[in-house]
Amino acid sequence: MATQASVPTTPLKAEGRSPFVRLHELLADIQPGKTPINLSVGEPQHAIPPFVGSVLQAHLGDFGRYPANKGTDGFRRSAAAWLGRRYKLSRPLDPESETIVLNGTREGLFLGAMAAKRMIGERPGKPAILIPNPFYAAYSAGAAAADCDSVFLPTTRETGFLPDLDAISEELLARTVVFYLASPSNPQGAVADVAYLTRLAAMARRFGFLVFADECYCEIYLNGQPPRGMLEVSGPDFTNVVVFHSLSKRSNLPGLRVGFAAGDKRFLTRFVELRNIAAPQVPVPLQEVAIAAYADETHVKANRDLYVAKFDLADQIIGGRYAYRRPEGGFFLWLDVSAKGSDEDVSRKLWREGGLRVIPGHYLARDGADGRNPGTGYIRVALVHDKETTAEALHRLVAVLG
Repeated sequence: MATQASVPTTPLKAEGRSPFVRLHELLADIQPGKTPINLSVGEPQHAIPPFVGSVLQAHLGDFGRYPANKGTDGFRRSAAAWLGRRYKLSRPLDPESETIVLNGTREGLFLGAMAAKRMIGERPGKPAILIPNPFYAAYSAGAAAADCDSVFLPTTRETGFLPDLDAISEELLARTVVFYLASPSNPQGAVADVAYLTRLAAMARRFGFLVFADECYCEIYLNGQPPRGMLEVSGPDFTNVVVFHSLSKRSNLPGLRVGFAAGDKRFLTRFVELRNIAAPQVPVPLQEVAIAAYADETHVKANRDLYVAKFDLADQIIGGRYAYRRPEGGFFLWLDVSAKGSDEDVSRKLWREGGLRVIPGHYLARDGADGRNPGTGYIRVALVHDKETTAEALHRLVAVLG
């Protein structure tokens, strides 16, 4: 009788695993010292827009049919129109060929790497994908799935918390397939200015790679200045640039799982071909909610005002501790706690003594070529709760760490 062969398994290295799983294991044997407050996950806790329920109710019947994979005509028109209002574009986007719906941006940022490699074709050397470090985990997962070299570009205080474009060799740029850029960045909240975006777009055209601009935090700006976007600097045909947007942060709808990609139509054509066989469609009722959300700015301003108020609290309560600086955008604190111990030790201490759940910074980054991890010594704190809970959490953090 034949026996089934055993399949050897190789455990994932720590840096290849979910930072949230690693955090769970780090804190598993520790009882929280106070009522827990979860500051580790970037999941908005603000109220959802008031129109969500009525729009869903009006379109319940549409759950009974398969939607087009690239999105309904109405959704694509809505997304393109919103981009035209939000940014200073050289021309309106074509909803038919330059905008597609996504199951949230995570799916797009992941699958997009494979579509990009197919489109870009042969490179001189192994294809590479450039990733800011620290980074959103979907970037590195996409690079691995596309069988590309993952090259992590340190984003430190010295680089303005954005990749240093001067530090990238022409040899590396020549074999690059995708350059991921988040602005505002996660976790530091840095915003790339027009000069930076313009230079990056020119590099992409010169060397023939794509810029994947993750602009999911673009509506959470804290200084009154809306961040500029990659499509504004990519020329009349949006060549070599694709932007990714989501309603998770803008509209407090992380569970809706609706976003979109827009830009270079050559890439989007290839992307739709891949998504037709590899990605689920987005239900029509959810797209209808998204249409309503992109047509309304009232809830977006109220949402932003609440984040501004919470960073006002951080300014007052944290002050100059832990190298804190008020970021330009996003909803994270990126705190240097190296003087208090390792980022893991500090995370355990905050949980044990303060009931605060935060992410050790090095879980969100990888070791660079020099062996250094740019997240080491930092913690990421998500200000996603209401003002009262946020104030309580910040007071506890200062009380525990001093």
